[in-house]
Amino acid sequence: MKKWKILINDGMHAEGMERLRQEGFEVVEGPLSSEELRQRLDEFDVVVVRSATKLRKELLSEAQRLKLIVRGGVGLDNIDVAYAQSKGIEVRNTPAASSRSVAELVIGHMLSLARFIHLSNREMPQVGDVEFKSLKKKYSKGIELAGKKLGIVGCGRIGKALAVLALGMGMEVIPVDVFDTLEIDIYIAERMIPLDIPVVSLDEMLPQADFISIHVPAQSKPLIDRVAFEKMKRGVILINAARGGVVDEDALLEALDAGIVRAAGLDVFEGEPHPKKALLQHPQVSVTPHIGASTIEAQKRIAHEVVDIILDAYQRSTEAQSS
Repeated sequence: MKKWKILINDGMHAEGMERLRQEGFEVVEGPLSSEELRQRLDEFDVVVVRSATKLRKELLSEAQRLKLIVRGGVGLDNIDVAYAQSKGIEVRNTPAASSRSVAELVIGHMLSLARFIHLSNREMPQVGDVEFKSLKKKYSKGIELAGKKLGIVGCGRIGKALAVLALGMGMEVIPVDVFDTLEIDIYIAERMIPLDIPVVSLDEMLPQADFISIHVPAQSKPLIDRVAFEKMKRGVILINAARGGVVDEDALLEALDAGIVRAAGLDVFEGEPHPKKALLQHPQVSVTPHIGASTIEAQKRIAHEVVDIILDAYQRSTEAQSS
């Protein structure tokens, strides 16, 4: 069976590229624009994308040769999955590879906001040499994470990874999910300790949590809206590293200005790649440009998982043709 032709349209770690070429696949590196994809998509057996490339029905309708789409990452909202599957195109993602990276970024935002690191890093370069003492006084009322309650909304792989880190820092975890129990494993001195934490409803968690982190797929409407903000404990810190639109950003700005929300850490935004300036410039908001999975380690894991998916699909296709 002829080896497949593979388009890597949003980039992939070099180790993954090398593995594919060593296996004899023809690898084409993008990015191809939407118009170029429209013209050339039918050249490829496999397309690998991240979040930048949008594979909608109008594009996929031209793909008679395409057998597999692999999303290097978790979310599939940039792919018309149902339509692709109706055409016999398999759609896969790599949900496990970046869990630790996203969870660590969430902890980074929590620490930054708890200790005003995001603001200190803005102001110290500007006036730190002349206003050092006043800045020291200004940012002397930080809080510790230990002993605080963390509400985790969505307890899949990322939510579980975050729970393990938070528990290790002495936080109390309040999980919100469709399951009854959050089951995680804690490793201490090479010993595995299984732990079960009861799951509660969103309404039960909101008035209790000192920190809230969102880890759910893209939604048709905000999960955290004005009603949810009204139920939150005053002074809560909110983190969104899931998807833009999961949090109502206008309601968040109102809650920040009203003092309901002490601070927010945002890695994702509505209208990416053009987020609201009001959020980017708000003094109580720590921001990053959708880099939750963007660590060297995660990108290596994603690349190898993508290659494993392609090799498995190719093997199955070969066996089907020979049977």
